[in-house]
Amino acid sequence: MALISEIDLRGRELTAAELRRAIPRAELDVAAATDAVTPILAEVHERGAAALRDLAERFDGVRPTHLRVPAEELQRALEGLDPTLREALDLAATRVRAGHEAQLPTDTETRLSAGGYVRQRWVPVNRVGLYVPGGLALYPSSVVMNVVAAQVAGVRGLAVASPPQRDNGGLPDATVLAACALLGVEEVYAVGGAQAVAMFAYGASGENDADGGAGSELCAPVDVITGPGNVYVAAAKRAVRGIVGIDSEAGPTEIAILADATANPDHVAADLVSQAEHDPNAASVLVTDSPDLAAAVTERLEARAAATKHTERVRTALGGPQSAIVLVDDVEQGLAVVNAYAAEHLEIQTANAEADAARITSAGAVFVGAYSPVSLGDYLAGSNHVLPTGGCAHYSSGLGVMSFMKSMQVISYDAAALAEVTDPLVALAGIEDLPAHGEAALARREG
Repeated sequence: MALISEIDLRGRELTAAELRRAIPRAELDVAAATDAVTPILAEVHERGAAALRDLAERFDGVRPTHLRVPAEELQRALEGLDPTLREALDLAATRVRAGHEAQLPTDTETRLSAGGYVRQRWVPVNRVGLYVPGGLALYPSSVVMNVVAAQVAGVRGLAVASPPQRDNGGLPDATVLAACALLGVEEVYAVGGAQAVAMFAYGASGENDADGGAGSELCAPVDVITGPGNVYVAAAKRAVRGIVGIDSEAGPTEIAILADATANPDHVAADLVSQAEHDPNAASVLVTDSPDLAAAVTERLEARAAATKHTERVRTALGGPQSAIVLVDDVEQGLAVVNAYAAEHLEIQTANAEADAARITSAGAVFVGAYSPVSLGDYLAGSNHVLPTGGCAHYSSGLGVMSFMKSMQVISYDAAALAEVTDPLVALAGIEDLPAHGEAALARREG
């Protein structure tokens, strides 16, 4: 029996809705997880830091001495960072910074008359909470992606939270701490999961803990929470949306590859395995019009899954209902399939990769050609690896500068410019039965 299943869509004319149902997708039951996180959110809201300590002991198996990581621990982690890894993180930050500086919007001004204009101003939010997971894997690269995007946006207040680790004395992972120190982040918390989301959304006092005296503030509330996490983090972010802004409800990672007979089957297999090693629920999907390529990839998946470090995790992900090889009639049908799927990561490995990539309308990030693997985007491409999953790329974007910015409209009219539009303003106010609106303009003309 093949490690990965096969779905044959050849000869079938399917609508976009039917394609969405036909393509495998990891299940992310955020609604069910909400029942589990609701009491956690309430506990942090009511008891602050004391609840955070209790929850760390319950879920992470360690009771942190310090919820806020001391400055000396951040510096110690940076000094102990392997020089090669430090160089790699520096390079990643430099490239991500360059990629995100290109995203900065510019203010615009529209003059409607000699004395009246509307200006569109872009301003960063004041304070953000950045979450870095610490479960099956540890992600200093996620520190880079979240922090650099916020810094480029001009955010002044940055706080990072990552789960406490039993093997690091109740502090977050040492490389995560080192990455924070490298980027100049001073406010870092040993808090994970839904409780980190609650801390960011509601704030938390330091009552009865080692971080301060009774009633002292441990963490101030933020304006926006970003960063990936498990289903409980996603459920918590959904619950506090409206109190704060969020980037997205990130679910299990996904890769889709659109490939034809020109693709190298070993490259394709390697990329499918690279995403499968993240999580047993990770989705790896190949869409191809070449049965020969499909057969070759299936064969190489067996070999690569057996040889890789996280064999069991990879085999579970590739063998799950969320992963498959999808056979299509031609690249044209393949494009329809991947646009319907709206993958977090989409690779285009076809004879006309650039032209085919230009026809993609829904994907978190698109990787074009044989030498643009998804792992490049995870670290050093200059793009951001925090991307929409579960089909959310149909309507949302990956993390970037705009995740931390908001637009403000600034209106300035002089007396002549207002007088020019007072009569139509009064007419519109009258038809909506809001006469005082018109009177506010008339008062200025009368004056």
